[in-house]
Order: sequence, then structure tokens, then C-alpha cells
Amino acid sequence: MKTAVIICPGRGTYNKPELGYLSRHFPDAGLLAKFDAIRENADQKPLTALDGAARFSPSEFTRGDNAAGLIYAATLGDFLSINPEEIRPVAVTGNSMGWYSALACGGATTPENGFQIANTMGTLMHEALIGGQLVYPFLGDDWHPDPARKAELLQQVADINTRDDHTLALSIDLGGMLVLAGDTNGLKAFEQAVPKIDDRFPMRLKGHAAFHTHLQRPVAEKGRAALPHSLFTQPGLPLIDGRGAIWWPGATDTTALHDYTLGHQVTETYDFTRAITVAAREFAPDLFIVTGPGTTLGGAVAQSLVLANWRGIGSKQDFTKHQNATPLLAGMGHADQRAWVTKGDAK
Repeated sequence: MKTAVIICPGRGTYNKPELGYLSRHFPDAGLLAKFDAIRENADQKPLTALDGAARFSPSEFTRGDNAAGLIYAATLGDFLSINPEEIRPVAVTGNSMGWYSALACGGATTPENGFQIANTMGTLMHEALIGGQLVYPFLGDDWHPDPARKAELLQQVADINTRDDHTLALSIDLGGMLVLAGDTNGLKAFEQAVPKIDDRFPMRLKGHAAFHTHLQRPVAEKGRAALPHSLFTQPGLPLIDGRGAIWWPGATDTTALHDYTLGHQVTETYDFTRAITVAAREFAPDLFIVTGPGTTLGGAVAQSLVLANWRGIGSKQDFTKHQNATPLLAGMGHADQRAWVTKGDAK
């Protein structure tokens, strides 16, 4: 049996290739019906209707009030599909919105309560839609750590943030990428200040607000008013949050967990790189399993392991060599890697 850290993806991971993901992979029709009922009670389109659409509409599927529920359900369904005879989860973490999914996978909420949290926060984010996000890499193609380049970019962010009528901050420390968030002036100033890379970066994230910045304080306040402490319970697995802090089973203050989830986690930088570093060093798993939907988070996990020099892996070449010889990373959005860790999909 292999030990595994489970990693839950965040916003932007349910896209055109993922259409129908729930119908293909979700293992519990009764639980999915409960999620649909929660949506219908809130006058929202059921997940099964969204997932079963004839075509993918970016304007509909990337909205926070739809994306959050779809991603949460896809993540939890994948977690429930992991083969317990072959894989023993030892900890759970997530990226950004994936923290809500991690709470449910780790047993700190019921599946239904976790859905309520994710769906409510996604809806509140969509309704407010304060600011925006962009992505910019600081690692080269070889992934060799470059702390000087990262520091230089973060100093540019700090300088822009001091200007009148400009807000810009580090939203997510995401492996070799910096996810920045702010208002229109702040984002534009950064885009004008840095060189373009591969005709892609800096890349705006459509439909994304200024997550993990002080601009989200009104959303956090509404979330705390809508989501009571009673939704949170003692976790069954260790949870690694966006600071790299560990919430241990039997030793978690659930009031503090509620306050973190609907406070710091919403309004302060989410350090995904740190979460993966702590996961590697504290739990030393055989595998890192990235649940679906999507396939984009695996690169950030691999880069985070390189930055942590995990098992002497110091570059992309090192990681690829290790992955080919003894896989460290299984992304459930990849059919071949999914087969390594699942007990079979419900049909």
C-alpha cells in the first residue's frame, strides 16, 4: 500500500475538456442529487444540468456561482474514487478554492456542508466580483530555483501597490508562478512593467476576482454571516492550509478552523508552494495525488517539490527522471494516471 497526500485544485480547472466529468466519474448518484437539491433551493441550475450541457459556455461555466460547485463536486468524487486497498491518504491540502474541497476530503465538514461552503463562497465572490487576477512565471523552462527573480518581481508588486489608486498583491504563491491580484490600475501597471513571456504571460484570469487580498474583506464578512461554526467538525485526516499550518485530527479548534477558512484564507496570500513543501517534509508520502477536474495543477506541484529540493530534485529534468522511474505525482485528470489510483469509475 502506498501513502499519499491528496491535493485539491481551485478555480479555473473545469473547462471545455472537463464537460461531462461528473457523469463520467462521480461515484455516488445519491450524493450528487443532494448537491443538486442545495443548488435548486438557492434557485441555481443543478450541477447535473451544467455538467450534462451539450456544449461548454465559458461565460456560464467560469462564473464563480457555477464553477465552485462543479469543481468541488468533481474533486470530492475523485477523492471518493481512490482505491482504499492500494492508497492510504495521510494528509490533504488544496489550492485556493481547493481548501473548501480539502475540508470535506479531510473530514472537517460533511460532503453536504462542504458543498454549502464552496457554493456559497463561489456565489458571493461572483456577486461582488471585486478586482481581478493575473499569472506570471518567475522560473525558467528548466525550473531551477531563482529566488532573486522572484524577489525582484515581488518588489515591483510592492512598489505598484504604494501608488495612489493602485492595489496589487501576491494572491497565490503557486510553484513557479506568481498569481497576482488587485484592482484594474494595479494589474495594468504590472502588465506594462514586465516583459511578455511566450506570448502568454502576464495572463489575466477571466472571471476571477482579487482572491486572497484585503479587497475580499466584504466577501469574507458575508461568508461568516452565512456559514456558521456548526458546519465544521474535527478532521479525520491532517489538513495543510494556505499558510502551511497543519490542522491535526483530535487537536483542531473548529472555531479557529471556521475563522481561518472565512477570514485569513479569503483575504491574505495563499502560499500553495509552502503547503506542498510542508506536505512533503512532514508526511513524506509515496505519492502526491492531484484530484480532478483539470490537469493544470500538476506542474505547480512538481515545481513546488523542485523549490523544496524534495529528495534532491532540483530541476525539471530531475523531476521528469524521477517521475519516469518511480512516479511521485498522479493527476486524476489524466486517464492513464487516474488508473494508477482508482478503484474504477461508476457507470
